[in-house]
Amino acid sequence: MSLSKLGRTPTDLNYKVEHLGIPGSKRPALFYQDKRTLPTAERGEGIYIYDTEGKRYLDGCSGAIAANIGHGNKRVNERAVEQIGKIAFAYRTQFETEPANELAALLVHLSPEELNRVFFVNSGSEAVETAIKLARQYWWAQGKTGKQLVVSRRPSYHGATLGALSCTDYAPLNIPFRPMLLPFLKVSAPYCYHCPLYKEYPSCELACAYELERVIRVNGAENIAAFITEPIGGATTGGAVPPDEWFPIIERICHEHEILLIVDDVLTGCGRTGTFYGFEHWDVVPDIVAISKGLSGGYTPIGAVVASEEIVQPVLESGGFMHGHTYAGNPLSTAIACEVVKVILDDGLMENAREMGAYLHECLRELMNEFSVIGDIRGRGLLAGVEFVRDRYKREPFPAKWFVALEITEFARDHGLLIYPRRSLYGLSGDHVLISPPLIIDKAGVDEIIEKFTLALRDLTALVERHLEPEKPGVAYATIDRSHVDENIREFDAEEFEHLEADGEVNVTGNFEGSAMEVKGADIYADYEVDEYARLHHPDSTDGKGE
Repeated sequence: MSLSKLGRTPTDLNYKVEHLGIPGSKRPALFYQDKRTLPTAERGEGIYIYDTEGKRYLDGCSGAIAANIGHGNKRVNERAVEQIGKIAFAYRTQFETEPANELAALLVHLSPEELNRVFFVNSGSEAVETAIKLARQYWWAQGKTGKQLVVSRRPSYHGATLGALSCTDYAPLNIPFRPMLLPFLKVSAPYCYHCPLYKEYPSCELACAYELERVIRVNGAENIAAFITEPIGGATTGGAVPPDEWFPIIERICHEHEILLIVDDVLTGCGRTGTFYGFEHWDVVPDIVAISKGLSGGYTPIGAVVASEEIVQPVLESGGFMHGHTYAGNPLSTAIACEVVKVILDDGLMENAREMGAYLHECLRELMNEFSVIGDIRGRGLLAGVEFVRDRYKREPFPAKWFVALEITEFARDHGLLIYPRRSLYGLSGDHVLISPPLIIDKAGVDEIIEKFTLALRDLTALVERHLEPEKPGVAYATIDRSHVDENIREFDAEEFEHLEADGEVNVTGNFEGSAMEVKGADIYADYEVDEYARLHHPDSTDGKGE
């Protein structure tokens, strides 16, 4: 039961959308996650989406934090039409294509020099799956076949496919599929507002980072292939930024124990936090990076893994990367993504994300003075998380059955603002929303977000006050403000990309079951017995946590 008791039905929301469903049934044919009836989107323009009833919504969360350059960009539309006029699909093991090689070269140019090989996929979940499998096959090619486990954070979200879900720690998503998931290990996320270790920064002395070292000792570095992390918390922790010391400690631990560092930059990459990659806020270089979402700005499904030559080459020499997808690296999607990345560069959208992000965070923090239901504001750039609490001073969440984040999301929708709700405590309780508008937003757009969000907060406050004791006035900033973007970050000049040539050498998407497999592949599998396969797929450990 929600805070409004029976919940808000489609009738309450005045949605009049009709669906064609199964003949003889009143249910719609299309389903996703629940039974809600939603408005039908008709067109998008800039930071706005319009439905078929003529209502305008400010896209305050870029859909699922994906529409980085906004809606209806003419350059991207024209590039898509141009590419369709040439060829929309060519299978990656049969042909190379100019757009795929161009995008690969562009990503390498935007990456640290160590990251110089690219593999294309269709989504963020696929990118994470690819990163995991690349790490596993790298160690396999090195003869270290025991390195099979992946360590991730608790809580975390890395995707919905089974491999990515095994890395994820978000109870509602994990529980139904737990018997099908891999026994990956978990360590505490650097989530200072609700520290999984019940400590306080800085007296904690970065216990969450050093927990990785303990888990490695307990399980053996010889059994661990990789550690995967988001640079800044996404859906599960609502924009939680780690302390500055956290990433360098993690990188050192991984390198000392021969464990690959995978960064899941699916949500934070492509300019969202004011840098092209989210990890660029720290002086670290991952071994493998997964990106998606903002890579195409929502204009087409695409994702990519960017890795080092040191990781990729042994895999290719050992028989090819045993992985791939039919539509991976297709010329239409890669052409669109090329244009999206060029728009980000040409229009200075990373700089705008820094400037408008600072303004957005400032405005949101000011709202804490008026609304005691806000417990914390966190994030960086145009990624802002707003946490809601019953008691700000105790950081006490609202009862889970009140579904506060969903309630304010619906209030915001009523006022023409789209925001992104999730739960902060492993998906079981706690409430936060992400406010992450397109990177093209200006100050007037941020002001409009704050105006509409304020109306939604007033609606929520009126609702919860019927159930709560009045809270004492004043603002208690529960966590350190880490929204500031360092001025000494890598800058890009759009002109340096104008004459960048497509490079088929860095695009390894087609290197799958190639001719090398026929020559060298048998050597890999010759000593791989059925008993070994059974042991790897049915390990003795059943709790999946390693603790």
